[in-house]
Amino acid sequence: MPTPVETRGRFTFADWEETPVGAPGTPGAPDATPRLAHAHVANTFTGGVEAAGTSCDYTIAYTGENTGSYSGMELLSGSVDGRKGSFVLEERGTFDAGGTVCRFEVVAGSGTGDLVGLTGSGGFTYRHGDTSVEYAFTYALA
Repeated sequence: MPTPVETRGRFTFADWEETPVGAPGTPGAPDATPRLAHAHVANTFTGGVEAAGTSCDYTIAYTGENTGSYSGMELLSGSVDGRKGSFVLEERGTFDAGGTVCRFEVVAGSGTGDLVGLTGSGGFTYRHGDTSVEYAFTYALA
């Protein structure tokens, strides 16, 4: 059994493109709660995980004006502590007017290149107004 390793770093996000799901005036519409939205985001990771221009898609459930939860998948191509390859993270989080808390886990079998057999999980806390976000990631390679 490989020994888990913790690595840390920061990421920045760009190109947040959010679209409502549903038509105005109907349940789930942009002017009602609860409502759903879809967002596509590009992130850039530095530190233990190096990945530029990731591809991330979220489904967001708004339960109030500034509150709710989300889940999504993110494809990272780059490296983990110098080992090159790609992998997918499954993400789940909650948010309120102050920010976001997220936990993520490597999708089993998604590692490629030097990252074949990658397992792990981590998370981050984002506070509104921050331009970069610190993450922690504990992983193992089979």
